[in-house]
Amino acid sequence: MGRNIDISEQLARNTPQKALLVGVELKETRPLFGVDDSLDELALLARTAGLEVMGRAVQRLSQIHPATLIGSGKLAEIAETLPQIGANLVIFDDELTPRHQRELEKAFGEDVQVIDRSALILDIFAQHARTREGALQVELAQYEYRLPRLTRQWSHLARQVGGGAARGGAAGVGLRGPGETQLEVDRREIRRRISKLKEEIEAVRAHRQRHRAQRTRAGMTTVALAGYTNAGKSTLLNALSGADVYVANQLFATLDPTTRRVELPSGRTVLMSDTVGFIQKLPVTLVAAFRATLEEVIEADLLIHVVDASHPRAWDHADVVEDTLAELEAGRVPKILVLNKIDRGEAVTPHDFHELGYRHVIKTSATEGTGLDDLLSAIEHELMESLTPVSLLIPYSQGEVLSAIYETGVVIDEVHTEQGVKITARIPARLVGSLSQFREVNGEPD
Repeated sequence: MGRNIDISEQLARNTPQKALLVGVELKETRPLFGVDDSLDELALLARTAGLEVMGRAVQRLSQIHPATLIGSGKLAEIAETLPQIGANLVIFDDELTPRHQRELEKAFGEDVQVIDRSALILDIFAQHARTREGALQVELAQYEYRLPRLTRQWSHLARQVGGGAARGGAAGVGLRGPGETQLEVDRREIRRRISKLKEEIEAVRAHRQRHRAQRTRAGMTTVALAGYTNAGKSTLLNALSGADVYVANQLFATLDPTTRRVELPSGRTVLMSDTVGFIQKLPVTLVAAFRATLEEVIEADLLIHVVDASHPRAWDHADVVEDTLAELEAGRVPKILVLNKIDRGEAVTPHDFHELGYRHVIKTSATEGTGLDDLLSAIEHELMESLTPVSLLIPYSQGEVLSAIYETGVVIDEVHTEQGVKITARIPARLVGSLSQFREVNGEPD
C-alpha cells in the first residue's frame, strides 16, 4: 500500500503515521457527498486505521490533471506544508491511477507515502478481518488493487542497480534491468496468488450455498441486516438475539458475517445475519471479493436496512446502501427500514423514506432497547405476507414435520384427530412442495 511497507505494518512497529488528507471537487459536478463531508468521512477512516490526521487540503478543478490529479500550484503547496505539520502520509479521497501515485510520490519525496481512499479501506479491512473467509476476501482485494501499481513498488530497484539503458549506453537498447525482471516475477507470483485465492473463495461460496440449501430444506427463514458502516447493525443484532457480536463505535468494526437465532412475538424463530457495512466510494475490488459474504443479503427472505437516524448525512447514507443493493441485484428481497440511534437525536423522519418504497419504517435505539418490539412485530408482519396458506394433516409419527412448521411458519389452527394433527398454517413458499404429501383432500392426506 505504501512504497515499501503497509500502514498496518507501520502501526505494528509503533512507527508514527501522520496524515494530510486531500480532496478534489470538480466544477459542474454534483456528487452525493460534498468534498468537505467526504473528507470528514475520510478522517474517520484514517482514525479507524490508527492514523493521526494533521490537516486537509482541497482543490476545485475544471478537470483532473492527467499526471498528478491536482494542479501544480496545489502540489507545491502540499509539498511545502507536509514538513511544517510533520505529516509523512498523504491520503487522497479519490482513487489514484498508478501514474498519479508515481508522480505524486516523486513530488513529495522519498519520506512521504501516498495512498488513496481505496487503499486505506483495504488496510482497515485487513486489520479487522477475524475469520479465514474474511482474510481471504481482503487479501484478494488487496492483490487486485496492487497489481497495476507494481511499477511504482519496484522502481527503486532499477535505480539502485541500473537498467538496461544505463548499462547498454543508448536509451531503449534491448537488455532489461533487474528491476524490470523482478517486476515481471512479482506480477506472475501475484497473478498466481490471485487465482489461488479465487479458488479458495469459490470453495467458501460453495460451502455457504450448501448451508443455505440445508436451511432451505429445514425451512429456516433468514433475515439479513444491511446498512452504512457504523449504523449500529451489530448492536441491533445483539439486542434482538442476546448475542455478543463485537461492537465498536468506529467504521467497519465488523467484517465477518455473524448469524444468530432471533425469536419473534409468535414464538417463531428466524436466523438473522449481520453483514459488512457499506460506504461511499467502496472499492470495486472489495465488492467483488466480498460477494460470497454479501450473498447472505441476496438470498435472504427479508432485508433490514439500518440507518443511523442521528447522522446529518443519514439520507445520503441510505442512498449509497440502496445503490449498492441494486448493484448486488437484491431488489427482489422484501425490506424493512430501521432508523436507529434515535437516542442521539433524529436528523431524519420515517416520512423521508416512504418514497423509497418501504412499507415499514421503524425507529429504534438498539443501545436503550427502544422500538425493538415494534421491529420484531414488523419483521413478523412482513414475513407473514410472504407465507403461503396451507391446510395439512400430519400423522403423529411425523412429529419433526410439525415442529418444523411451528419453527418456520405461523400456525393458525390445530386440531387433534384420529389420523393425526390437522394444521391450518402459513409456511414459507419453498416448503410447500416438500409438504404436499400431507395436504388435505376431503379430510384425508393427499
